[in-house]
Amino acid sequence: MAARNRFRPLVAYRAMRTLRENPDDTAGAIVVIAALSGNSGKRLFNRFRRSLNAERILREKRDLYDLLADGRTIGQWFVREHIGAQGLAQASQAANQRLKLPPAAGEEQVFSTRLLNLHDVFHVVSGYDRDLRGEIAVLALTFAQTLNPGIGYLLFDALRSEGWNSETGRLIRQGYQRGRKATWLVDLDW
Repeated sequence: MAARNRFRPLVAYRAMRTLRENPDDTAGAIVVIAALSGNSGKRLFNRFRRSLNAERILREKRDLYDLLADGRTIGQWFVREHIGAQGLAQASQAANQRLKLPPAAGEEQVFSTRLLNLHDVFHVVSGYDRDLRGEIAVLALTFAQTLNPGIGYLLFDALRSEGWNSETGRLIRQGYQRGRKATWLVDLDW
């Protein structure tokens, strides 16, 4: 993850302009997040490696999507929403190509895939829908769990444009509070 530690504010700015025109551009949102993440990915990976479940998860190369796809609740959610983790993975690959980032390898790849798939898991466990309001709430929950500055910027931008006391502002505060109160969901043995 060392190659991913540069802040790229101009890349994020351009991606953010495009994202404002098309809020459904998942790859654009990932570009903004990745461009502003700095060393947060490495810091989060190091925290994960020190956690109780990390050694087993990394050794077994557990793919969270494979583990959960057969589960009743998330399986029903995928069917109801007409999605699968492949769409998010494709958006992530497109974002990495736009940023010219090398693919992660080994344990970092296992962890990176896990983080990506946790997004859908967070939708299911929080009950937030996949509409723009639900996405912003899940991002707030994710920010509370990961403290990723790229996600923080997306939340800040939403608060700036919508207002602290707006429905969006309320959802951001609620998602963040729920994420802070929850156990650390990144290393749970799902």
